[in-house]
Amino acid sequence: MNDETTHFGYQTVPMANKAQRVADVFHSVADKYDLMNDLMSVGIHRVWKRITIEMSAVRAGHKVLDIAGGTGDLAAKFAARVGPEGTVVLADINDSMLRVGRDRLLDRGIVENVRFAQADAQHLPFPDNSFDLVSIAFGLRNVTDKDLALRSMLRVLKPGGRLLILEFSKPQNPLIEKLYDGYSFNLLPKLGQLFARDENSYRYLAESIRMHPDQQTLQSMLDSAGFVNTDYHNMSAGIVALHRGIKP
Repeated sequence: MNDETTHFGYQTVPMANKAQRVADVFHSVADKYDLMNDLMSVGIHRVWKRITIEMSAVRAGHKVLDIAGGTGDLAAKFAARVGPEGTVVLADINDSMLRVGRDRLLDRGIVENVRFAQADAQHLPFPDNSFDLVSIAFGLRNVTDKDLALRSMLRVLKPGGRLLILEFSKPQNPLIEKLYDGYSFNLLPKLGQLFARDENSYRYLAESIRMHPDQQTLQSMLDSAGFVNTDYHNMSAGIVALHRGIKP
């Protein structure tokens, strides 16, 4: 794979084409996204996100950027933490996902301290040193240039600010990894077809998880981007990992 190509699942595609192909996936799944998350993880994704909130150290008055925030479940929890003196920016590159997230937060009356932005993680449209926390949950693997995105996240964080990346990772037990592969490549696309009428998008999602850097590789990427005190916390035997880094 040369500098002008990248992965879209298991396919090698021109870098210029990946963003649109990812966009097509999420346009397709936006309306069923939360339902499919519950089905795919048997509801455990809610536990992963609750742990992320607890480990965020977000407090009243903080300013939070939730990238790839999608349907707004993390943004809603951050909004409760930062309170009326704080701000949460729900950002997503995909207008279909952003529309669903905005509608759901508005329906819940979460409007006072939440803002919305259609934004590319690689080129965040915010000033330097703007946020106390930047989070991205299950979105980094879909970014074309992850290193560029990490540097963009570092730029918009305040000194001492924290990055949280919640993402699928590499199971630490070979048996669990084998079972997880069987589930991802056999059952998951069938669930996508049955409940979202879209088998191909969920096959891509399974492939994108396998192509995403493992725990140690992603930690090294955070180090290279300029973050300090980087670490990761495995959940569900490493099926998911929460990565953390601080802006010096």
